[in-house]
Amino acid sequence: MSAAVDAVAVETDAAERRPADKGSPSAASSAAAGRSLSGEKAQRIVEAMRRSVAQRGTAGATFDHVSREAGVSRGLLHYYFGTKEQLLVEAVRRDCELRMELLEHQLATAQTADDYIDLMAQNLQETVHSDPEFVTLVFELFTLSRRNGDIAAEYAGLMRRTREQVAAMLAAAQREGILHLHAEPEAIAEILFSLADGFALRMLAEPDRDFTATVQAGIAAARALLTD
Repeated sequence: MSAAVDAVAVETDAAERRPADKGSPSAASSAAAGRSLSGEKAQRIVEAMRRSVAQRGTAGATFDHVSREAGVSRGLLHYYFGTKEQLLVEAVRRDCELRMELLEHQLATAQTADDYIDLMAQNLQETVHSDPEFVTLVFELFTLSRRNGDIAAEYAGLMRRTREQVAAMLAAAQREGILHLHAEPEAIAEILFSLADGFALRMLAEPDRDFTATVQAGIAAARALLTD
C-alpha cells in the first residue's frame, strides 16, 4: 500500500512539473534536490539514512536499504533525492538545522561566560555520547566531498551556514555583555568547530578513554577566545 501511495504522490508531483527535466545525471540530481518532501515521511527517510550510513558507510547505504527501513518505495527516494549522495546531504542538513536550533535555545539561558562555555562543552559531549550516528554521518559526508564536486559544494555551503549561525550567536552574546570576544565572531566560530570536530573524532575512536582532562583543556582554550 505504501509503495502505491508513494507512486501516486510522485506521479502527481511529476505531472505538475512537466515537461520533465532532461540532461545529465547531475542535472537530474539537482532537480531532485529542489523538490520538497516534508513531514513524518521525510523524517523516517532521514532517520533510515542515518542508521544505514552509520552501519554500512556511504558505499553500502543503498536506496534499497533505506527504502525498506523507512517503509517507502525506492522510486520515491529517487524522485525526491535523485541519488543516495544527495539524500546524505539532506540528512546532514536537517540534522544540523535541528542541532543549531537546540544549541541556540541552550545558549540563550547562559548568564555568564562560564555558563556559555560549559553549555557548549556539554552540547558536544552529549552529541558524541548520545548520537554518534550524527558524527559519523558528518564525517562520511566530508569523505564523500573529497571526490565529488557537487557534494563538495553542498558540504562547503553547510559548513558556511553553521559557522555563520554560531558566529551570530557569539556576536549576540557579546552585545549582551556575556562574552568578550578576542577575535572576529566567524574566526572564533571556526576555531570552536575545529576543536569540536577533533574531540568528536577522538572520542569515537577511543570510546573507553576518559576525556575529562582533554575537555577541560579545550574549555580553557575556548575561554581565552571568549572572555577576559
